[in-house]
Amino acid sequence: MTKEEIKGLSAEQLKEEITKERERLLRLRFAHAVSPIENPLRIRAARKQVARLLTALTIKTSQTQNSPAA
Repeated sequence: MTKEEIKGLSAEQLKEEITKERERLLRLRFAHAVSPIENPLRIRAARKQVARLLTALTIKTSQTQNSPAA
């Protein structure tokens, strides 16, 4: 996902994506523990993607809390 795609997601969609990415990261770690995976940098990329999604979620939630209620 690109930065623009992440920005376009709602808070609920971000939570779903975070769950999916965490599950993917868990599977990668298990696969790597059993037998070394071909490209171990995929673990790092998945971890960074989770961090990006969490950052976007934090920004979205802080914007909704700081905006005045209508």
